[in-house]
Amino acid sequence: MRTVFLLGVLFALMFPAVARQKVYDFNPRCQQAYDAIMQLKVNAGTALLEAEKKEHPDNLIPYFLENYIDFFNLFFNEDPAVYSKRKDLRDQRLDILASGPENSPYYLYTQAVIRFQWAMIRIKFSEKWDAVWEIRKAFVQFKDNQRKFPQFQPNTMMIGALQAVFGTIPEGYRWISNILGMKGNIREGMRQVQQAAESNNDVALIFRPEASYYFCYLKLFIENKPDDVWIFIHKHQLDTKNNYLFALMVANIAMNNQKAALGIKTLSERSESGGYLDIKYNNYLWGVLKLDRQDDDANVYLQRFTDNFRGRFYLKECLQRLSWYYYLHGNMDAANRYRAQILTRGNTETDADKQALKDAKSGKWPDPVLLKARLLSDGGFFNEALKMLQTRKAADYGRMEDKLEYAYRLGRIYDAMGMDDSAIAMYDVTVKSGANRPEYFAARASLQMGYIYEKRKDKVKAQQCYQACLDMKGHDYKNSLDQRAKAGIQRLNGG
Repeated sequence: MRTVFLLGVLFALMFPAVARQKVYDFNPRCQQAYDAIMQLKVNAGTALLEAEKKEHPDNLIPYFLENYIDFFNLFFNEDPAVYSKRKDLRDQRLDILASGPENSPYYLYTQAVIRFQWAMIRIKFSEKWDAVWEIRKAFVQFKDNQRKFPQFQPNTMMIGALQAVFGTIPEGYRWISNILGMKGNIREGMRQVQQAAESNNDVALIFRPEASYYFCYLKLFIENKPDDVWIFIHKHQLDTKNNYLFALMVANIAMNNQKAALGIKTLSERSESGGYLDIKYNNYLWGVLKLDRQDDDANVYLQRFTDNFRGRFYLKECLQRLSWYYYLHGNMDAANRYRAQILTRGNTETDADKQALKDAKSGKWPDPVLLKARLLSDGGFFNEALKMLQTRKAADYGRMEDKLEYAYRLGRIYDAMGMDDSAIAMYDVTVKSGANRPEYFAARASLQMGYIYEKRKDKVKAQQCYQACLDMKGHDYKNSLDQRAKAGIQRLNGG
């Protein structure tokens, strides 16, 4: 036995065990898993990842892709119980992904993406400070990776998106960019994202769904080019029937671009076969779009969201819309009941939630004609909204805020109908009368005039309008309007 033991030691010294090499292998099965997850088919994606881990235990990509599942779930649904269970996986996955070969472009990229995704999650759970540092660490890793692997398109996609966003940070959040030490560039950022979205590079093709998602949102909210968004969606034939993420994106863009009918059509036609992630935000979209169209069942979807959503974003706004629904239907008991809930539920991280709380505290109800015109206009039903407003004139209103809103709503409707001169006339009235008031009408009117002049290639007037928007203080929706105005100035200056 002693001889056998000594021989065993000798062989161990002569032939030491070789540590198995970890790899980042984005093989066909991992690509299928990624595609499934990006469609929010989480059951199919999870099954593929488990099979890959079993057959190729040294492949690190499955751990990277698992984070996407947690990201989508936590970002959209904001469930604190799920967050408590899943948050420790962030550190575990970073440790696992850091065990791979450093000479791979996925070494830093996968770690940076996980940090970026958890930054977005932390924002939803009011961990702003941690989110800021997550973003900084992610950006540094993306930049390091870009220096090492300049042709790696996924990295270009992420840096471009961050650059575009940082170029428009409003004053209220300027402290973030100061801490991060990052300066944005809209034009360069958008160029990089578009390059990643349209590249036929083998690696870029894998990540095309993600690049397309970023590109569409940035094109609308940063560059204010909704027509280009719809052209891109049709050109690349984004599948909104089978891809739930794209369906939500298109519906959301439609909601923010006065196309309620298109948003409803998109949500109605999407596949509801089993295996998709249950997204509570879906009911919010349905409810807002249907309320804009004045559908009788809009309350059903708004109620589903408020009953089932465990997060805090959008909740006050949704309750406000529920109260509006019942107010317009003459049910003041229900209207007051939902308005009262605005005081205690949700948070005020978004400007819309902040505005909902302010309106609830005021005790005032909006003029029903102005409210209906607003909703119809927001939904893209401009003729109906215009006919409604034409039954009134500004002199019919006693409150100054109603006179302002009347002029502003007419301006928005004329603007949307392509009647630019009429729109400018009403916007100008709004700005002159409301520049020093707390309502957002004057600031938004100035912003919209900037868009019109920018479209006309009149850079001087466009710049004046955007700057006027920025100069107005203490009004509602200050942060979001400032961000759009700053983006406009950046575009004019070639930034």
